[in-house]
Amino acid sequence: MQHNSRSVVSNQPGPHQDLARRVGRALAHPLRKPIAEHTQRNFAHAAEWFARRQAPLVLDSGCGVGVSTRQLALQFPSHAVIGVDRSEDRLGRDHGELPANALLVRADLVDFWRLAYQAGWAPEYHYLLYPNPYPKAGHLKMRWHGHAVLPTLLALGGRLELRSNWSIYVEEFALAVAQVTGKQATTTALAPKGDYLTPFEAKYAQSGQALWRLSVDLPRT
Repeated sequence: MQHNSRSVVSNQPGPHQDLARRVGRALAHPLRKPIAEHTQRNFAHAAEWFARRQAPLVLDSGCGVGVSTRQLALQFPSHAVIGVDRSEDRLGRDHGELPANALLVRADLVDFWRLAYQAGWAPEYHYLLYPNPYPKAGHLKMRWHGHAVLPTLLALGGRLELRSNWSIYVEEFALAVAQVTGKQATTTALAPKGDYLTPFEAKYAQSGQALWRLSVDLPRT
């Protein structure tokens, strides 16, 4: 099926000029927002499930309808794969039975990542697949690399992989990773041939859009 998905349109010609200041602020002022009760409750359920698995962890953060979580569970059969999304509607859509090594969790990622860090979780792999790019320059603080939770996200460690159809998002994320950790992320063009991890990836690829992948190995700190 041919799709006609629009490319990202932004008033930014390159990385945001305020990015380094935003990241510096996140490092200087750790996030102290109260954690939502529903995320605490759902994290506790996920923690019990994960403890029973006794397997290395794969996090699929912002998993949407859970297609990627199912794919990753099949790709990593000896791992415990947890997909997290804040939308009950998206998580409730029928995309087939979950593999036994997968779990879907409704939670706010800002809260979930902080609870995961506090619990000592250390994912072996961590996926951020096609996060909302918030392409307007005024929305920098809504992108993960412009958010106060960034240091916690990176402190979880593991092989972090980000995919996006907006090259500036990937470039900014790499700059933020370097500022926080000193690590240089690898960024490459992505050319999937039918092995799409998410519905968005399929839609963008079939519309002829360029896709980008960032990967970096991070220590648990």
